[in-house]
Amino acid sequence: ALEAHKDMRRKTGEPSIYHPIEVARIVAEEIGLGATSIVCALLHDTVEDTDMTLDDVKRMFGPKAEKIIDGLTKISGVVDHNVSLQAENFRKILLTLSDVILIKLADRLHNMRTLESMRRDKQLKIASETLYLFAPLAHRLGLYSIKSELEDLSLKYTEPEIYEEITSK
Repeated sequence: ALEAHKDMRRKTGEPSIYHPIEVARIVAEEIGLGATSIVCALLHDTVEDTDMTLDDVKRMFGPKAEKIIDGLTKISGVVDHNVSLQAENFRKILLTLSDVILIKLADRLHNMRTLESMRRDKQLKIASETLYLFAPLAHRLGLYSIKSELEDLSLKYTEPEIYEEITSK
């Protein structure tokens, strides 16, 4: 991930590698996922944003990491349409999707924590999307502190006056 992002910067001006490191930290410390998910959190933007391919991920980290990264870039890649959906295959799909969803939540949380560097229209779009989709998803998964932080950060951008009033109290 460090090599793939070496010359890239985020809108904040900081090196791009800081984002996947923060996503991996959230995945490990705040959600409690294991090594494969941490690896995937570190690599989650590489296939989309750099020259790294899914074949590179598979070669270096194995087929499970490849499926998760593929799922993070396009959810349909997780499902193997050539295999019948027997119980075991369905279970594997659900487990892969759960990793994808949890890493995506960690990714969104870090993006919300650094939203101030975005244009106002982007802030509103991302904050609204977070409030509508990601916060309820975190709630449904029992990730209450992440849900609350996503809601608080969304309010900061969608209703700044109300947010300031609440924080001042």
